[in-house]
Amino acid sequence: MSPTPLTGLYRPSLALLTDLYQLTMAYGYWRAGLHEREAVFHLYFRKAPFEGGYAVAAGLALAVDYLQNLRFEDEDIAYLASLKGSQDAHLFSDDFLAYLRDLKFTCDVDAVAEGTVVFGNEPLVRVQGPLLQAQLVETALLTVINFQTLVATKAARVRDAAGPEATVLEFGLRRAQGPDGGLGAARAAYLGGADGTSNVLAGRLYGIPVRGTHAHSWVQAFGDEKQAFATYAAAFPDDSVFLVDTYDTLDGVRHAIEVALNMRQQGHELGGIRLDSGDLAYLSKEARNLLDAAGLENVRIVASNDLEENLITSLRQQGARIDVWAVGTQLVTAYNQPALGGVYKLAALRTEDGQGWDFTLKLSEQQAKTSIPGILQVRRYLGDHDQPRADMIYNVAATDALPAAPVLIDPADLTRRRPVHPGAPFRDLLAPVLRQGQLVQPLPTLAESRELARQEVNSLDPSIRRFLNPHVYPVGLEQGLHEFRTQLMLEKRPVRPA
Repeated sequence: MSPTPLTGLYRPSLALLTDLYQLTMAYGYWRAGLHEREAVFHLYFRKAPFEGGYAVAAGLALAVDYLQNLRFEDEDIAYLASLKGSQDAHLFSDDFLAYLRDLKFTCDVDAVAEGTVVFGNEPLVRVQGPLLQAQLVETALLTVINFQTLVATKAARVRDAAGPEATVLEFGLRRAQGPDGGLGAARAAYLGGADGTSNVLAGRLYGIPVRGTHAHSWVQAFGDEKQAFATYAAAFPDDSVFLVDTYDTLDGVRHAIEVALNMRQQGHELGGIRLDSGDLAYLSKEARNLLDAAGLENVRIVASNDLEENLITSLRQQGARIDVWAVGTQLVTAYNQPALGGVYKLAALRTEDGQGWDFTLKLSEQQAKTSIPGILQVRRYLGDHDQPRADMIYNVAATDALPAAPVLIDPADLTRRRPVHPGAPFRDLLAPVLRQGQLVQPLPTLAESRELARQEVNSLDPSIRRFLNPHVYPVGLEQGLHEFRTQLMLEKRPVRPA
C-alpha cells in the first residue's frame, strides 16, 4: 500500500486512469495489427439529466489536459508488467509494454465548446485517429466530461431558480464524493453559473472567487452568541457574515443587529447573516423586517440547508427574502441524478485499403440505444436573436451534399420529422481542438466558458428551461443519415424465423 494514499494519487502520469478492458483491448488490437487503423469515436449522452430539457457541456479543458499529457511512465509500465491472468501468466507481453512506453497521443479531437447547451444523442467530443489510442482514452474522457457536464447543468438550473440578481455559492466540499469530486464539482458549478465556492483549493487552482461564513462551533466556543459575533467581527470587521441559528434564529438575528450597530459606530458594516435551518421563507422575511427596522437594509441574508433548484423556486414563490443561496450537497453530488450516463461509441473505421470508411453501429433492442454511424457533426439552426431552433446531426463523410432544405428525423421516433427552411442561419457545434495531438488554438478561460454558459442558457426558450415537463428541443438526424442508419441496422440485425 502506498504510504501517501491521498497526496500520491495525482502524479504527472494519469495513463492508468482507465478500466482494465481498455488496456486488454489495446493489446488485442496491437497483436492483431489493427492498432494503427484509423477510427472515429463519439462521446454523447442519450437524455438530458434531472428530467430537464438541456445540458451544459463542460469538462473539455480537463480532457484536453489529460490527452496532451498522456504518457506511460516507468512506474505505470512496471505495474502493468506485474499483472497476471488466470493461469498466472503475464497479462501483457514485453514488446507491447515497450510500445506503450513510447506511446504519444496523436489523434484529432473536435468538440463542443464548454458552456454550450447540448441535447441528447449529440456528440460532445469526436476523436479520430489510431484505433488503439482512440479506444484507450474512452474511460478517462467519460469520467471527466460526464461529471463536469452533470454538475454544470445542475448549477445552471440553480442559477435559473435563484434569478439573475441573487448570488449563488457552491458550499458542498464536505459532502462531495472525495477530494476530486469536490474540486471537479466546484469548477463545474462555477462554469454552470455559481458565483463562488467555499473550496479554497478550487479557488487557487481554478481562479474561482472563494466565500465563507463561520460554523455553529464558532458560536458554541464562546460564552454566548453575542460575544461570538463580536469576536468574529473584530477579526473580520469588513467581511463578517454571522450564522444566526445556533440556538434561536430570531434571537440570533437580534444579537447580530446589536453587534452590527456597534460595528457601524466604528466605521464598519456587517456583510450578512446566514440561515441554515428551519422555515427559510418565514425566517428570512422576519429577519429582513428586523434588519430593516434597525437601519441595516444593506445586510444581506444568506440561506443554506440542502437547497436545490426546486426548493429555491418554492421559497421565492413564498416571498422569501434571500439574497445569497449557498448550495452544497444537492449541487456537488448532483443528488437527484448522480450520473449523466454518457457513452463513447465507435462509429467509423478506415477500410483496409485506406481509401474509404466502414461505418459501424451498435445495435440494441431499444431503438434509443442504437448508435449512430458516420463521422458526425451537429448543426444548430438559429432563429431571431440567434435563439436555437433545432439541431441536426449529420455525417460529414457522406458523399452526397446536404440538401438545401434538410429534414430532421428523431432518432428515437421516425414519425417525428421536421423540415428546415432553406437558407436558415446555422452554426456547427463541433470545432477543431487537437490536430495530431497538438492544440489548435488556446482554449477559453473558465470565466469565458462561464459567460458562454449564461448566454447559451438564456438563449433557450423558457419552455425548454422549465423544471417540470420541459418542452422537448428538436434534435434529429439528417434524412440521408437516418436512411443510411436504417439500412445498416437491417443489414446487421439477424433475421429469425417466426
